[in-house]
Amino acid sequence: MLGDSISAAYGINPKSGWVNLLSNKIAQAKKPYQVINSSISGDTTASGLSRLQSLLDKYQPHIVIIELGGNDGLRGLPVDMIKLNLKKMIEMCETRQSKVLLAGIRIPPNYGKRYTEAFFQLYTELEKQHDILLIPFLLEGIGDNPALMQADGIHPAAMAQNKILDIVWSKLKLIL
Repeated sequence: MLGDSISAAYGINPKSGWVNLLSNKIAQAKKPYQVINSSISGDTTASGLSRLQSLLDKYQPHIVIIELGGNDGLRGLPVDMIKLNLKKMIEMCETRQSKVLLAGIRIPPNYGKRYTEAFFQLYTELEKQHDILLIPFLLEGIGDNPALMQADGIHPAAMAQNKILDIVWSKLKLIL
């Protein structure tokens, strides 16, 4: 798992985070996989890219879930740069025969329609270019529900973690 604060359980007990819940679900399903969470709050696609090679070398994963881009978008970084960083990460994984599940995210509408649409589309474009599995919006049905979000309106609350797990599991089980 290579992600940012959403996958690093920002603001909640890490044991309640969706990545830990995923690890428990895989163990209960008796699947021969170990979940390694290499998510860092505040991570960007550039920092994820710089860390990925050493993670691939160290863990030699069969599957890599990439959940990055949100912090890039919140900083208003160029969409082409975000897409290029994600593309390089996908290609690094493919070179190692690691299957990729890409988790897309949306950014708030105050960044303007042109930017937010281009940002959201980059995930679909990468899915098509690389024939990988995509979760179009990791927080589908969550991000627009204040009861499921922390006070900052950006990070999901503890009660949303099982919903995120369900969203991820619906795609991940196709790879497992």
